[in-house]
Amino acid sequence: MLPIVASLAASTYVYDYSNLYRLNWLPSAWPANSKILTVSAGFDEISSALLRKYSPLALLAVDFYDPARHTEVSIKRARRAYAPFPGTQQVDTRGALPAPDDSMDLVFAFLSAHEIRDAAERAAFFRELKRVTKPAGSIIVTEHLRDPANFLAYSVGFMHFHSRRAWHATCRDAGLQVQQEIKITPLVTAFILCKNGSAA
Repeated sequence: MLPIVASLAASTYVYDYSNLYRLNWLPSAWPANSKILTVSAGFDEISSALLRKYSPLALLAVDFYDPARHTEVSIKRARRAYAPFPGTQQVDTRGALPAPDDSMDLVFAFLSAHEIRDAAERAAFFRELKRVTKPAGSIIVTEHLRDPANFLAYSVGFMHFHSRRAWHATCRDAGLQVQQEIKITPLVTAFILCKNGSAA
């Protein structure tokens, strides 16, 4: 019973009371006319908030959720309860994204990329994110980590997340550089990535 209570308390804190969705942890230097790509896995938690914060010139939302491969019960519940972001396009992590090379100022993978369980597939998908990002653009990945804090919060459920080392390996294999790490809460980390050679 205690692990269930701890997990519920952690989730309530992260999703209802932390700064995660206020987005005040994001740098504010990006222009209002940015082109933004958001990547979700069955439940888009970020596109509407980004529209309010940045008023982008364009926002493309893509969803790589495949019920045959992504079997999380929480995703299925969320999809029943919430409509997808308007205009969301379905994509496959093993295929091309519907955007030209060097076209996006900002790419957000918000609590979604951990659903790509295979390391090689994850690196290939991040190479595709790199392809569509402008040379001076940024890729922002937010994730729970497989670390002691998330173990205390979620018990063995923390195994569903990837370690900090695994994320750095994904970035390295995709030819991306970790420009900054932001600890949004003790349980959620943001990695701000750039193309190699584009770091400030």
